[in-house]
Amino acid sequence: MLQGKKVAFYTLGCKLNFSETSTIGRSFKEMGFETVKHTEKADIYVINTCSVTDHADKKCRQAIKKAIKTNVNAFIAVIGCYAQLKPDEIIAIPGVDLVLGANEKFNIHKYIDHLEKKGTGELHPCEVATVKDFHSSYSMGDRTRCFLKVQDGCDYYCTYCTIPYARGNSRNMSIKKTVQQAEEVAKKGAKEIILTGVNIGDFGKSTNETFLGLIKELEKVKGISRFRISSIEPNLLNNEIIEFVAQSEKFVNHFHLPLQAGSNKVLKLMKRRYDRELFAQRIEKIKSLLPDAFIGVDVIAGSRGESEQDFEDAYSFIKELPISQLHVFPYSERQGTKALEIKEVVPIPERKRRAKMLQILSEKMLQDFYQANLGKSEEVLFESYNDHGKMYGFTKNYIKVEIPYNQNLSNELTFVNLHEVNSNGNVSGSVIDELRFNLKPILQ
Repeated sequence: MLQGKKVAFYTLGCKLNFSETSTIGRSFKEMGFETVKHTEKADIYVINTCSVTDHADKKCRQAIKKAIKTNVNAFIAVIGCYAQLKPDEIIAIPGVDLVLGANEKFNIHKYIDHLEKKGTGELHPCEVATVKDFHSSYSMGDRTRCFLKVQDGCDYYCTYCTIPYARGNSRNMSIKKTVQQAEEVAKKGAKEIILTGVNIGDFGKSTNETFLGLIKELEKVKGISRFRISSIEPNLLNNEIIEFVAQSEKFVNHFHLPLQAGSNKVLKLMKRRYDRELFAQRIEKIKSLLPDAFIGVDVIAGSRGESEQDFEDAYSFIKELPISQLHVFPYSERQGTKALEIKEVVPIPERKRRAKMLQILSEKMLQDFYQANLGKSEEVLFESYNDHGKMYGFTKNYIKVEIPYNQNLSNELTFVNLHEVNSNGNVSGSVIDELRFNLKPILQ
């Protein structure tokens, strides 16, 4: 009955969401569905939502309404963090047929049946405390890079954050099963795996293992040339992990650390599990062993309790750190979080001003990092996408390189000379051994 039906997916938020959408998409393919773009007419739209900010909630509602407008007769299913946290808001949108909580999104096939619109939507929420299972997933937009989910949930309950309420407690598969997933990805032709999760440094809590133990075993996976560690808490990025990456042949010199606030007072209000001195120590350790490492840092601007003096102090602290880029978020009130009990509120225009200051600083940091790497020869993994005669790839330390399109370079590790930062903000490069790749089809 469902054979030949068309399904479209739309994903908002983090790479973890994208990996889960990809896995759900493969299950639809097994049921006989044809996947189309979310802008095309489909029989069912599956919208995987985010709820990290008010703006994210708004984008989710817009995506839902756009799907309904694209095909008013389509079956509309909504999953993800917004669906778990605010299901009543979503089910109230006319045209929504199904809203699934965190425990049920991977069982969506049980609820779609004949894709009949019944006039009123079905709601299948869950108590997040009952979410115990770990559902493995990975995303592969092409064969080049894969986002592999290694952990889910969080036990930290920072005062500003809703993720524990949306995804439940920290959990993971065993190292053995995670390695098997990586081996499956390798067989599909990917050269690089990015390890994703909510709090990946907490890996092993549910299996009595460790994140260090995991990456040591992943290092042995044949067919994968590179591993990247996505965002990891500073208190969980211990010296042993940094030292392992520094001597690894496969784990690259790229780190992403959530700082969230550069003021110890604000960090304490957030109930973060480190102070800025420990954060600076982690950065120093990375740079001492991996001087060319790319270090990305998350920062929230204008959180409750952050005075102007706190922000200025934080800005000065961040400015002196040898980091490569900031990911800046203006603070957004989240229903049900402890931060709402903090009386000192930063006005929204001031939050935006502080965020803009940090964003400008970030742009300078990234330009300085790129400039420091010009003139070097670096190995780049190029993606297959042809963008108006251009193609792109990343060095180990996350420099985005742009060259003229050459299909023979797709999903290939290629040494490139880094020349200049171009008007697109990427680094223009030239392939060192272009002749070898031009002759590749003949040689094979």
